[in-house]
Amino acid sequence: MRKYFGTDGIRRIANTELTPNLVFRVAKAGAYVLSKHNNHTPTILIGRDTRISGTLIESAMTAGFLSYGANVKLLGVIPTPGAAYLTRKLNADACVVISASHNTFEFNGVKYFSNKGTKIQDEIEEEIEELMDSDKLSSLTAVGGNIGVSEISEQYIDTYLNFFKEIFKDDFKNLPENFCVGIDTANGATYQIADRVYTELGIRHKIINNNPNGININENCGSTHLDTISNYVIENSLSMGIAYDGDGDRCLAVDEFGRTIDGDIIMATLSKYYKGKGKLNNNVLVTTVMSNLGLSKFAQENQINLKQTKVGDRYVLEEMLKENDSIGGEQSGHIIFLEYNPTGDGILTSLILIKAMLENGKKASEIRDIIKIYPQILINAKVSNEKKYNYDKDEEIKLEIDKLEKEFAGNGRVLIRPSGTEPIVRVMIEGEELNYITKKAKNIANLIEKKLN
Repeated sequence: MRKYFGTDGIRRIANTELTPNLVFRVAKAGAYVLSKHNNHTPTILIGRDTRISGTLIESAMTAGFLSYGANVKLLGVIPTPGAAYLTRKLNADACVVISASHNTFEFNGVKYFSNKGTKIQDEIEEEIEELMDSDKLSSLTAVGGNIGVSEISEQYIDTYLNFFKEIFKDDFKNLPENFCVGIDTANGATYQIADRVYTELGIRHKIINNNPNGININENCGSTHLDTISNYVIENSLSMGIAYDGDGDRCLAVDEFGRTIDGDIIMATLSKYYKGKGKLNNNVLVTTVMSNLGLSKFAQENQINLKQTKVGDRYVLEEMLKENDSIGGEQSGHIIFLEYNPTGDGILTSLILIKAMLENGKKASEIRDIIKIYPQILINAKVSNEKKYNYDKDEEIKLEIDKLEKEFAGNGRVLIRPSGTEPIVRVMIEGEELNYITKKAKNIANLIEKKLN
């Protein structure tokens, strides 16, 4: 089991668990591992979200890179997909995004991206971990003129803006006069760029939660708190609402009545849209095991092949890359469009969704009803971090799960998985009757907490 990296980089409470010393080591080790086969001085980009600890972690990260001899470009506040895109665009050797995504402000994290703009592989993370705690790390120290140099490079946010302008060009020039979108940027990384993108493309919009103060990121706002944008859309009679998460790689939406349009609905809509345009490569949509049963039935009805992976956008991408599949993603709204970027991009997802909706003459509520969503309950069982992977080794837990799956007889399912970043085990149950599956999920979660603490 890995010591530092989880399913989405390293994510911990800033300055007590994610300490400057730890960050320095992960930077120095990462610079070596990611550039050891290069014959030039590596250049590494650093982007961050709006957390108060962002500049602290950025400083330690920069010091680690420079100490090894890598040069650094500081992108400032930028969405994760923006940093990934610029890594390829600027031919950098790697990039790091400092963010804890949808988590509250006291957390922060470190996510590495390769020179291809993709999250680094598990094997590379393991190699970085091994080096971090080895005696070899101290020997990887640049001296004299070999010490790295950092530079402020926040101007490259304009390059990311042009990325959207080039894709959509005149797509939104003839919008209905009464069409207006509400946008919730979660006081996070999209708080400035989203407004600029929508303005440049000529999409009428109203924006909220775009005043970050370092501690209000994701606080009762964004894609993890859809009630905020839902109420705002209703109160202002808007056409739809869009909500991003803290680092801007996810997008969820609400219709004109404030009803949720989750990642499964978005993927259903856009896979059908791509298929109609002949752009759905291999006639495949890639999702994770967390996707709703309704999406599976929708795919069958529309002759779309559904591939499922374990939870995590990196695993979705791995599957997509095998045969160059067009679309893949997660129920959480992290959706990848491989023709544009090998990582989820909340702004990109929202723009493609709006384009598809308007081209087909649909209201957001009509998209919302494209699939039947089966009730799904997710409960987090708080457990010992050392024991969270042992749920499938406990006979009593296994017996309870097997018993419930037999009761469902194919009309529901049970999915248990440990969190890669927190000391919890997620219990997800899906079925036809909400009260019933809620009761069962609580029972299993309580049992897991009892046995794994």
